[in-house]
Amino acid sequence: MSECNPYYEDAAWSYYRYEPSVAANIAFVALFAVTTAVHIVQIWRSKAWYLSALVVGGLAEVIGYVGRVLGAMEDPGCWTLGPFVMQACLILVGPAFMAASIYMILGRIILLTEGEHHALIKRRWLTKLFVTGDVISLLTQSAGAGIMPISADMMEIGEYIVIVGLFVQIAFFGGFLVVASVFHWRMRKAPTAKSTEPAVRWQAYLSTLYVSGILIWVRSLFRAIEYIDGNDGPLMRDEIYVFTLDGMLILIVMVYMNWFHPSEIGLLLRGEQPFQNGFQLLLPRRAKRQQDALESTSSDNEMVSRPFYNK
Repeated sequence: MSECNPYYEDAAWSYYRYEPSVAANIAFVALFAVTTAVHIVQIWRSKAWYLSALVVGGLAEVIGYVGRVLGAMEDPGCWTLGPFVMQACLILVGPAFMAASIYMILGRIILLTEGEHHALIKRRWLTKLFVTGDVISLLTQSAGAGIMPISADMMEIGEYIVIVGLFVQIAFFGGFLVVASVFHWRMRKAPTAKSTEPAVRWQAYLSTLYVSGILIWVRSLFRAIEYIDGNDGPLMRDEIYVFTLDGMLILIVMVYMNWFHPSEIGLLLRGEQPFQNGFQLLLPRRAKRQQDALESTSSDNEMVSRPFYNK
């Protein structure tokens, strides 16, 4: 049991500057658990094992918000180290795991469209470069978050380390979005034969990367500003910022990728029937085969309507 501090709002350093909400944090636990469970089924059904890091990120969010629930159930000012470290570390690094999967998707888009000559970085180096940066960011953030609660002196050092890790993530993710955008622009100017096939919705796949990437980038920027402001900064004094500028943005990423599931790329690379949206992967196999057959028949007469399509 930690020593209670009734003046936690004005203390030199405190686990929280507010009373965490039990109900809101339980809601985030439930929401992240559902979307992560859906991703597990989708990956298993589609054999898209390269998206496993996305699931690891989702599990980190679930456990992290469990830590926030445990902290919220403690008396204000009497918070203990375990739940705080659980939420501080796991919610901080969860998106870094998701970023690793997103980096891998671009390489598969390039392979599917046979458009490596349009890429700024060769495909075999693309994933290695950005995943390496992601690992550096993840380890740096984890180290910083882990030492922060040890003492007041280590708190400041830990904050600086976390800030460095976040800016590494911001820089690499920004570079990744530039690489993806240049590939997109070049492919539109000089499309390959493969990219013009109706089933290859390469622009939809890139749209998924943009949406997910920008949301994670904005969230990382918020976290960097939060840590720069310090433990007593304005962003640390209201839980709403954690929910709206971190939890909700990452939840949108997870749910969005449930819908526009990138495993369709792998299905096309293996010569299998693509799907309209990722939730089709949740259908029983017999129902899915019937739906695939129906769509295949319909496509003989007209192009199947999809959430995004190439123009």
